[in-house]
Amino acid sequence: MQRKFLTNLGLLLFLNLLIKPVWIFGIDLTVQRNVGVGEYGFYFVILNFSFLFNIILDFGITNFNNRNIAQHNHLLNKHFSGILVLKLLLGLAYVMLAFIGALILRYSPAQFWLLGWLALNQFLLSFILYLRSNISGFLMFKTDSILSVLDRLLMILFCGLLLWGHVTVSKFRIEWFVYSQTAAYSITAALAFLIVVKKARFRKLNWNWPFFLMIIKQSLPFALLVLLMTFYNRLDPVMLEVLLPKRAPNIQVGIIATVCHLNPVLLQNVLAEKTGDFQAGIYASGFRLLDAANMIAYLFAVLLVPIFSKMIKKRQSVEHMLKLSFTLIITLAIIVAMGSFFYSYEMIDLLYNTHAGNNHISSSTHVFQMLILGFVAVSMTYIFGTLLTANGNLKHLNIIAVAGLVINLVLNLLLIPRFLASGSAISSLVTQFTMAILQVIMVQRVFKFRINYRFLFTLAVFVTGVIAFNLLSHSIVIHWSFLPATRAWFGNFALMIAASVLLALLLRLWSLKSLVRILREDR
Repeated sequence: MQRKFLTNLGLLLFLNLLIKPVWIFGIDLTVQRNVGVGEYGFYFVILNFSFLFNIILDFGITNFNNRNIAQHNHLLNKHFSGILVLKLLLGLAYVMLAFIGALILRYSPAQFWLLGWLALNQFLLSFILYLRSNISGFLMFKTDSILSVLDRLLMILFCGLLLWGHVTVSKFRIEWFVYSQTAAYSITAALAFLIVVKKARFRKLNWNWPFFLMIIKQSLPFALLVLLMTFYNRLDPVMLEVLLPKRAPNIQVGIIATVCHLNPVLLQNVLAEKTGDFQAGIYASGFRLLDAANMIAYLFAVLLVPIFSKMIKKRQSVEHMLKLSFTLIITLAIIVAMGSFFYSYEMIDLLYNTHAGNNHISSSTHVFQMLILGFVAVSMTYIFGTLLTANGNLKHLNIIAVAGLVINLVLNLLLIPRFLASGSAISSLVTQFTMAILQVIMVQRVFKFRINYRFLFTLAVFVTGVIAFNLLSHSIVIHWSFLPATRAWFGNFALMIAASVLLALLLRLWSLKSLVRILREDR
């Protein structure tokens, strides 16, 4: 299993690092630059609002199915047609609930229009994830790896054509971005459906209420977990819009400017920066890099759910697999998080140089610093939370997730009015680390692993070393002849990464000899 994990992790990382950075930094970033911070914030808020109701779309079926099919492959033929009908019914319920929520929040017609398309996209994405859960459940990781990047590859082609193909004379609109996603998801869903249909020997749809109720009952703990995790992960931008003004008070600007002897245009810009959409745009600027980093951590979970499930079903020890996966991801997460924290201003300035002169970089930097530190905690949850899920400890995970939701909600209510997007980022950081620590404690209680103090000490030495490398590299001035003066930090950053990787090898957190041995012997 260790060999299968490492080889397929390598393939997943290669494909995702090849495609998804182009999507995030080439397409998504360019779209925000073209439509502006406020307009992208408008889209980002509705996108996260649509995520809040995802539980209705899936009801925990994907997580339940991934674990179930990995342990009992023969159930695909029995369950597929019935679950297909159930997914369609849940899709209708999702759309209705999303629009009711939008009515309660008094969304505008423009917001309703965008929500409709985003709801369709969420349904297609949920359908793709369900189909992929069947594929990975059969341990067909190569096929799943290709499907994991196909939608992004198609979006790159579609959006690239609209951005640079000169096929339209008008300025790029955020709606085109959403339409491109719809087309890409549709094609990917169709291909995944054909693969699973062949594997399941699907013939016709089955309308079976007792079966629907049985699946929902078995998926309910997974559904509750997904709901709670979605809320505390996606609530921040929505709360920014709810707790902050929707628009700057245009009528009062002239009066205030006259009384206080201020420039009306300058005052209007200052007031506009306090609106929910604008602050959501600032949050999105910092969140984008975290989203790119999370891509790596998520790949571990994709592989580990079926692997852990299969090992637990066969009563095999998961301790070595847990240590291997945790060591790989935590060292990588520490390097990424610490490096991004210390070089946060340079990274944001590089990505959002169109913000220069209006202090947006400073705001985005503060948000990004808080969010990226949370990547360490997120990486931990992708390992320990995945093990608890595979073992069926849903009750414990749900209790932890409730605590996370309460913490996130309370902190957002307290911090957003005072610190705006930065307050929401702080809330996210505290929540993520609380979740990670509680999950580690729960894994120890359930599996009773021997605590490896030597490993923990080595990890502490590694963290200290990486922080020291960042402080040193960020403070010294090195003239790199092959880099322009404004980008000299590239060299320092690369030097820091090289030193951190070398330290990981010296401390034997990364052991090339052990990896080669696993690839050769674990068959």
